[in-house]
Parts: sequence; C-alpha cells; structure tokens
Amino acid sequence: MQNILFILNEAPYGSERSFNALRLAINLNEQEHEATQLQIFLMSDSVSCALVKQKPSEGYNIQQMLDILLAQGAQVKLCKTCTDARGMTDLPLLEGAEIGTLDDLSLWTLKADKVVSF
Repeated sequence: MQNILFILNEAPYGSERSFNALRLAINLNEQEHEATQLQIFLMSDSVSCALVKQKPSEGYNIQQMLDILLAQGAQVKLCKTCTDARGMTDLPLLEGAEIGTLDDLSLWTLKADKVVSF
C-alpha cells in the first residue's frame, strides 16, 4: 500500500488548485492496480474547504469531494494555526475532518511515500 500526503494551501473557490488536488486524490483511490492510503492536510486558505453547508452556484463542490474522500478512508486535518487565524476553530466541520497541528503534518510527511502540494 502506498501512503500519499496531499498538502493544500488554496481557498476552495476562486482558484482551481484545491479542486484539482481533490480530483487527483479521488482518482488515485479509484485505481485498481495499487491500494493507497491518503492523508489530506489543509493549510492557509484551504482550511475553508472543510466547512459544512457549501453551496457553490455552479461547477464543482469541494465539500462533496472531501465527503467522498472521507468515505473512501482518507484522513483530513486542518491546520490549527490557520483556523485560529481565520476565526474558524470553533465552526462546524465536515464529519470526519479534524483540527491538526504542525506535529501531525510532520509525522504524516515522515511516513508518506509521496507528498503532493497544491
């Protein structure tokens, strides 16, 4: 099994970086030739990707994409420093997503076979 860490930094909308990262993550989980374990660490403006009740007017829905990944067994953590800076630490998050620390990111990085940053 391959362990892949995704580090996202961009807001869920306005740029397609978070969208493209999650598209790749979902697709990796759908590949049959090799099992993967995914960790997704949300930093900077990407922490808002894990907020509930997103209602984009058209196109993709980041909340649904994270829900799919969580259902597939991915782990999702949000940077505590980043959520604190944005006043988000006490807001409701997607079920299964949790607040993490730089120590969590460090451990995930050390255990990862690959690190992908968007």
